[in-house]
Amino acid sequence: MKGSLSVRNIVIAGVLGAVAILLGVTRLGYIPVPTAAGNATIMHIPAIIGGIMQGPVVGAIVGIIFGVSSFLNATVPLFKDPLVAILPRLFIGVIAWLVYVGIRRRSEYLAIGTAAFLGTLTNTVLVLTMAVVRGYMGAEVAWTVAITSGIPEAIVGTIVTLAVVLAWKQIGKGKKSKISDDL
Repeated sequence: MKGSLSVRNIVIAGVLGAVAILLGVTRLGYIPVPTAAGNATIMHIPAIIGGIMQGPVVGAIVGIIFGVSSFLNATVPLFKDPLVAILPRLFIGVIAWLVYVGIRRRSEYLAIGTAAFLGTLTNTVLVLTMAVVRGYMGAEVAWTVAITSGIPEAIVGTIVTLAVVLAWKQIGKGKKSKISDDL
């Protein structure tokens, strides 16, 4: 069952959590984009993938791992606060799973893409909301960051998540990825 904590789910949560940590520590989780922020992060994507592929428990665990990694590697006061760095990340995979489950009967592609987009926005909105509530920035600054950084991150997150999840599902079926046919 996707909601349970089986050995498989623990292993997948660990691997996806390690990927999230690796993306942050090596700075590979930052993609340059032509916005004021300069970079879009993809470090939240393992939590989204965990939620879509294995359910809300794995999504929440990977989100917590991402949040703790962000907290421990923080270089700015904003992310040295566990209520900003950890708590919002708990919900990334859970929201992605809820969206995916709600839409998947209509279209698998639409469900994955929408779950990725809204999972990314969950990260952006909740982190920025906590930053405002905790007094690290004003609401105007948060809105600016949400628009200039959050939207590009959601687009990048959707593209990357679609590619990874579709490939993972094909591998799970014992088939080649649709992507490999184009190569």
